[in-house]
Amino acid sequence: MLVKKAIFPVAGLGTRFLPATKAQPKEMLPVVDKPLIQYAVEEAYAAGVREMIFVTGRHKRPIEDHFDMTFELEVALEQAGKTGLLEVVRSVKPHDMECIYIRQAQALGLGHAVLCAERLVGNEPFAVLLADDLMVGSPPVLKQMVDQFAEWRTSILAVQEVPADHTRRYGIVAGTSVNDRMVDISCIVEKPAPEDAPSRLGVAGRYILTPGVFHEIATQPRGVGGEIQLTDGIASLLRREKVFAYRYDGRRYDCGSKEGWLQANVELALSHPEVSESFRAYLRGLEL
Repeated sequence: MLVKKAIFPVAGLGTRFLPATKAQPKEMLPVVDKPLIQYAVEEAYAAGVREMIFVTGRHKRPIEDHFDMTFELEVALEQAGKTGLLEVVRSVKPHDMECIYIRQAQALGLGHAVLCAERLVGNEPFAVLLADDLMVGSPPVLKQMVDQFAEWRTSILAVQEVPADHTRRYGIVAGTSVNDRMVDISCIVEKPAPEDAPSRLGVAGRYILTPGVFHEIATQPRGVGGEIQLTDGIASLLRREKVFAYRYDGRRYDCGSKEGWLQANVELALSHPEVSESFRAYLRGLEL
């Protein structure tokens, strides 16, 4: 059973990046030379996903445009003999990748965004990727999770250890370790206070879920913040199916925050083949 479909919830307003996000989606903010959403889509593609489902809102047309063909640009690059740049443009959307867009009319939470894509997913396992979380791993983090799913055939959440005073920012899981990477989840709580957190294992922005989660999300009351929470749907799913947490091998940048986005730009620039050497020299010359 392969994971062929991925959901990208991209309807958020990105208020933490105003005024930069006043007229463009936060998912289009660049890290070095690629927008956040492209990093997430490339990660899904590398994991074998070929159907990308974007749950969008108003003012999200730039995402659709980014993954569309840009005829005038391609012709101009071709005529100028800029074949390298032409390949870069064409690689944004490989020929065997399908992009589908569905509108989330109201911002009712992550669980609701996932539920918006139920008809498109059908009765198949699927991935959810939050573009705010830029994940760097080798192999890519979602590929690691897909490989685990092939073995365990059950829902899997990416997790990482978080500081005790950060538990209010995450869904927190607890359970029994199956091996050094996998945890059989017994409970999951959305954004608990440190004194109420069952552990310090926080859910990062990567999920592989079985289709049974749709029913659980749809029957949940509103949760934290008056929203339909994906965490609550997964907690309900635990009563019917096993759900595992996976301690991924890689680095996560919280690009929903300015600090995390800046860190991602600096660290990815230092590994970028075009600019790493000159940028490293520039940083050395700064009087910090």
